[in-house]
Amino acid sequence: MLASAALVAVAPPPTATGASAAPAAPGVTVEERRLDGDVPRRILDDSGFDGVAPAFAASLRGAGSYGQAERAAVRHGERLWQRAVDRAQGRGPAGGELSRDDDRPLYWARLAMTRELRAWHAGSGLSEAAGTRLLERLESASRGQDSMTGGGAGDRAKGLKRIVVTGFDPFTLDRDIRISNPSGALALALDGTVIRTADGPARVETAVFPVRWGDFADGTVERALRRALPRADLFVTVSQGRVGRIDVERYNGAWRGGFGDNENVSETGLVPVKDPATQPQWTTTTLPYAAIAAAGTGRFPVYDNTSVTEIPAGGTAPVVRPAGPTPGSAARAGGGGDYLSNEIAYRATLLRDRLGLDIPGGHVHTPVLQFGPGNTDPATGTVSDPVFVQNRLDITEQLRTIVRVAAEES
Repeated sequence: MLASAALVAVAPPPTATGASAAPAAPGVTVEERRLDGDVPRRILDDSGFDGVAPAFAASLRGAGSYGQAERAAVRHGERLWQRAVDRAQGRGPAGGELSRDDDRPLYWARLAMTRELRAWHAGSGLSEAAGTRLLERLESASRGQDSMTGGGAGDRAKGLKRIVVTGFDPFTLDRDIRISNPSGALALALDGTVIRTADGPARVETAVFPVRWGDFADGTVERALRRALPRADLFVTVSQGRVGRIDVERYNGAWRGGFGDNENVSETGLVPVKDPATQPQWTTTTLPYAAIAAAGTGRFPVYDNTSVTEIPAGGTAPVVRPAGPTPGSAARAGGGGDYLSNEIAYRATLLRDRLGLDIPGGHVHTPVLQFGPGNTDPATGTVSDPVFVQNRLDITEQLRTIVRVAAEES
């Protein structure tokens, strides 16, 4: 769970069903090496996304310059994102038996593309910096980040509110490589849709983010949101949290707790941001948390979570504060923990405050997405089952309703 890092500040154990915990080969990342397992191949085959990377590789082979390679990366990245959105929203062929709402084809197809790009770059003669830039362009295009603008002037003229929602990739893949992330499924289900509220229609734009400490330190959140938030009326960052419940996280802390990311990298310390001299220890949600918690949004109970872990002013040991941080304290975990879910909430709300935006925004944790009884062993289980699919659909619909309630109360 993204929230579990508040309790477990160690990297996930390298058990790796269908994956490899061995060091990555030169030019290939830990995430990309997991593609060689049977589960990723089945997910790609059963969704029709198995041809995405070969088509991209063919375009790269025809690229004779950096500019041509960049255009291929952006074009194929945008196509992948739109194809995943279309599939989730019922447009076009399903491409296989895997449920349409599944977020995993997007994740594994993107990794297959980045691996092809690394292989092409190794023989291209381009600089390391050029290769890094190509990967950045592919990542941002295929995650919906390039198309997430917060809407245009025409939306205002039409009376449309504008909502930004973000999700995450699957993670803890060395524990169970079959894992899906309901926040990513939510992003695919909502992108470009219009939600009808009591105050009128609201258009939603979404993106997904990597579960990698390094990308966050490099500013991926701020790059994606700096253009979108000033044009938005509401933003909600979403991730997977606790079993059987939804949490609206009241406080976000400026601390990384060390839980291993999708590259099996661990980071502990203050959240790295620009202008650290003015960095607060805590940021707060401006979502209408009381109204969200009180509304009947679906099967899972919804909580206004105010608990944090802090080192009190003048103290040396962490203390859990159920009612929120005390004056002068140092953050050790926000309500959403000390992992990347807390960090995206911290970065997004800090950006809101630094830009001087008076808009509602904050973080919501979904329930953990669980497989059905008898399908809990990753070594013998199937990649999906009816309970797994229904759980994901129920989470998506409840979060859709929560976004609507937030829009109506804002």
